[in-house]
Amino acid sequence: MDAPSALRNLRNQTCLTLEWADGERQTISHARLRGACPCSQCRAARLRGVIAVVDEGVRLERIALQGYGVQLVFSDGHERGIFPWGYLRELGCAGSDR
Repeated sequence: MDAPSALRNLRNQTCLTLEWADGERQTISHARLRGACPCSQCRAARLRGVIAVVDEGVRLERIALQGYGVQLVFSDGHERGIFPWGYLRELGCAGSDR
């Protein structure tokens, strides 16, 4: 999947906004992104049935492009997950954040 045509994370907001080439625009809350982290540690916890409670106050502090997706760095110090573009698009479609 191709990268979005625009990616915005305004410091005074609590959502990441993605705009795709087909015109679709999505917003995904920082808390939802943190809760859906695809890193091996977070995936393993979810497979064990451990559901991490994400503080609604968590913020996305930095975005690092990784070619096939983005590495997201959160205010709670978590920075291990790389979110592929397709996964981000699914998160935006599956949740109530649109």
